[in-house]
Amino acid sequence: MATPVDPELLDTAVTLARQAGELTLQYFRRDDLAIERKGDGTPVTVADRGAERLIREELEARYPDDGILGEEEAEKFGTSGRRWIIDPIDGTKAFTHGVPLYTNLLALEDAEGIAVGVINVPALGETVYAGRGLGCFANGAPVSVNDREGIDDAYLTSSGLSPWDDDCLLRAKRARLNLRTWGDGYGYVLVATGRVEAMFDPKAELYDVAPMPVILSEAGGRFTDINGNPSPANGSGLATNGKIHDELLAILRGD
Repeated sequence: MATPVDPELLDTAVTLARQAGELTLQYFRRDDLAIERKGDGTPVTVADRGAERLIREELEARYPDDGILGEEEAEKFGTSGRRWIIDPIDGTKAFTHGVPLYTNLLALEDAEGIAVGVINVPALGETVYAGRGLGCFANGAPVSVNDREGIDDAYLTSSGLSPWDDDCLLRAKRARLNLRTWGDGYGYVLVATGRVEAMFDPKAELYDVAPMPVILSEAGGRFTDINGNPSPANGSGLATNGKIHDELLAILRGD
């Protein structure tokens, strides 16, 4: 059996994600917010960079031997066997358009995989988090996925439809799924708390989905990539209540 994580590590992760969220709210919906473009064309703001710097500084002070991987700065390699993974604003496009569904993501990886995961939704005042062997919580209350069985009329949300393969999207539509775009980290919040059945990112970086394996597992659901692998590092992410996972994978892949 997997080793339960130290609750102190989960508490720290929740605290830092919330602090990062408070920083981002200082810039949210500001008319003078400058939006830059990174080399890959994606947007970045002072809020993204400031939130990651805040988390990094706190982690380096508390756990100097741990590694840190973040979206906005170079990776710091550690010696402890643990690595923190940061997405300071998951959903920067939502953030820059004044949409309150953006999130702050923080995860801790150890020798057994993802041990801690936090999804903070600062503009909505929601934080969903889990530690391996400790359960999944939303603002202190235990949460779980729903128990709906069957694809017909289930809700599938996504960060956006542009990254989808056209045939994949058509298969999902023909399967009578309710398709929505309550996406980025917030989509995984909805699955973990039982409000929708599934969330799919056909393209995702590690920092986009690093918290999801432990959050979904501890909430009674399931997270994999499009090929059914539970690692968050393979370029895609599917979270479900577990009961529809295999059937949904087959639809999305065209099996």
